[in-house]
Amino acid sequence: MTTRPPITLSIAGTDPSGGAGIHADLKTFTARKTMGATVITALVAQNTHGVSRVYPIDVDFVADQFDSVLSDLPVDASKSGMLGSRELVELVVARAAAGQLGFYTVDPVMIATSGHRLLETDAVDAVRRRLLPVADLITPNLPEAALLISDDEPEAQTTDAMRDQAQRLLERGPGAVLLKGGHGSDDEVIDILATADGQVREFAHPRVTTMNTHGTGCTLSAAITAEVAVLGRERTAIGSDLLGEAVGNALDYLARALNSAADWQLSLDPEGAHGPVDHQVDIVRGQPA
Repeated sequence: MTTRPPITLSIAGTDPSGGAGIHADLKTFTARKTMGATVITALVAQNTHGVSRVYPIDVDFVADQFDSVLSDLPVDASKSGMLGSRELVELVVARAAAGQLGFYTVDPVMIATSGHRLLETDAVDAVRRRLLPVADLITPNLPEAALLISDDEPEAQTTDAMRDQAQRLLERGPGAVLLKGGHGSDDEVIDILATADGQVREFAHPRVTTMNTHGTGCTLSAAITAEVAVLGRERTAIGSDLLGEAVGNALDYLARALNSAADWQLSLDPEGAHGPVDHQVDIVRGQPA
């Protein structure tokens, strides 16, 4: 009898400082008990102070990476982060539409925390109209959600506004929306999960006061992807209840990772630096999984 672990795929750019992108995703996949594979979309020069340069990878080579992975590995769940261009968006849409990505999470990375634009202007419309309808889940933060709705949509300032925007994003075709409230200012962070079957669920966590928030979006979407891969292997269908459990588990993991790294000082120049979360919190630090 042959066995294998759940297999997860990250489609994203690099982070040589190890806190975000492909690097964060692989650490998270391992921490959440899956085997991670990657398709790299861009080489990014960045660190805890921000992005200094992006080197795009030719679309045909990205396609070759897809072929190498998907012709060989049975992928249970995938996530995409930085796609960068309309051509890359279209390439991923085709793979998802063909059913090759398993459960597919879109982390709609558009602008880095440093302000560096990570998605070409003409690709935004492709994300809105082409990528969202093939996603099983999208995980925008407050500014990303507003931009996905329209160029002049204001960021949600209240929980009611977040609920409204999540519903409007569902109308664009994804199976579910997790609208993240981390960019707000309240002491309690509210995240809202809305699914296409009409269910809406709120998750609340105390805000962790720390500068070490680099890669939190990547980490959360990767953790959800891994949780779905693990739970989906155990059940017959990925419905709203399973997705809610996966999101809850992933948010709890992120909270542990944030708390564990809250007092870290990694940068040689700590002023203004945003360090990573502790992806290994459950493995090395011995926190409960």
